[in-house]
Amino acid sequence: MGHKIMFGTDGWRGVIAEDYTFDNVRRCAQGFAHYLKTKGYKDEWVVVGYDKRFHSENFAQAAAEVLCGNGFRVYLTDKATPTPVIAYAVVERKAIGAVNITASHNPPTDNGFKVRDASGGAIDPEGLKRIESAIPDEMSAVKRMPASEAEAQGRLVRFDPAPAYIEHLKSLIDLQPIRDAGLKIVVDAMWGNGAGWFPRLLAGGKTEVYEIHNTRNPIFPEMKRPEPIPPNIDVGLRTTVERRADVLVVTDGDADRVGIGDEHGRFVNQLQVYGLLAFYLLEVRGERGPIIKTLSTTSMLEKLGEIYGVPVYETGVGFKYVAPKFLETNALIGGEESGGYAFRGNVPERDGILAGLYFLDMMVRLNRKPSQLLELLFSKVGPHYYDRVDRQFTGDRKTREEMILNANPHTIGGLKVVGLNTLDGFKFLLEDGGWMLIRFSGTEPIIRVYCETTHPDRVQPILQDGLRIAGLA
Repeated sequence: MGHKIMFGTDGWRGVIAEDYTFDNVRRCAQGFAHYLKTKGYKDEWVVVGYDKRFHSENFAQAAAEVLCGNGFRVYLTDKATPTPVIAYAVVERKAIGAVNITASHNPPTDNGFKVRDASGGAIDPEGLKRIESAIPDEMSAVKRMPASEAEAQGRLVRFDPAPAYIEHLKSLIDLQPIRDAGLKIVVDAMWGNGAGWFPRLLAGGKTEVYEIHNTRNPIFPEMKRPEPIPPNIDVGLRTTVERRADVLVVTDGDADRVGIGDEHGRFVNQLQVYGLLAFYLLEVRGERGPIIKTLSTTSMLEKLGEIYGVPVYETGVGFKYVAPKFLETNALIGGEESGGYAFRGNVPERDGILAGLYFLDMMVRLNRKPSQLLELLFSKVGPHYYDRVDRQFTGDRKTREEMILNANPHTIGGLKVVGLNTLDGFKFLLEDGGWMLIRFSGTEPIIRVYCETTHPDRVQPILQDGLRIAGLA
């Protein structure tokens, strides 16, 4: 009996050589192949891509061999490729879905197996359950075709998805004004798939792009993990100050998320970036359309929705919830607290490259540096302050959930509790329009406590109360 594989927020992630093995990757690929067959597909194309983690290219080939062995055809990327580029390749190549070998922002010990549908976006929770249930217990149920044989038959084709994606970007944004603006940009690629992209896209003008952490190194030196938040970006923030740059742009391990640092070397948090990107689309570009947000991201979006007359929809955490709502409503933007944002006209997938370009375009169009952009946003919606604490937990999750639900606090951080949202975790709504959320990670034995408030001195008291309610103080 093989190791039981459980799909989380985006697919499956595991510890390399412990549970993330070649055989278990092949079993996942067999489950995905079975799922595709139940949807009536056969002899269709599937895109397979990968990141720069340990052995990712070989895990990707193993998954491709299983898909070919099940009667599908595979476009396999010829190098480590950003997740948004893989997602766009699904649409551009008219494929029926994708497998992406990446653990995104997880620690270096991990790797992952993500799946996407024909839109290039995340598969909905029901589809993920069906894939998980179709994963065979034994390797004897896994069908395989060696890569050499599949290539000889034309069933496995290695390709470069970059040129088509770059042409697509040109339909979404005019890069020439950014090239000509004379900006000094520091880009932290976090040893991942975003390396080389901003220099390539912004070359040929007065703007200077200086990259750090832009080679392959699967142990991710100078950071705990390739997640675009402090302290992982501290080297990038220092480099921004040292080089007297205008902005720091950070892409995570698979380049589907973005982080921003201002000209003073201060982190612009993910909720602030989401507010700024929505403001950019609504005010600077004059576009209109629904906003999709997970319940763990900023209430500034509701305020922007009121100002510009657009609806705001709240979902559970993860793009498996955001992507379906994004497609259903033809949304202008969809995003989450982790720094992942999707945009109309693009695939319903997080895109750290396009998000970074949009942020740079906002700087150029408004002739403001990041700190000045934040001041402008706050002049519209008021200041908002955010932080998050992650803690490992042991014991039974259900018992802890009951404890949180039964806590029934009247105040949190000195602010009155005015409501409770249990859509995905426990979101306590506060009298100032802020909130505190306690939520269990979908991929690790971790409880996350988040908060947003209009009072800067209440952030830490709110988080501490959240830890006490979760039994983690």
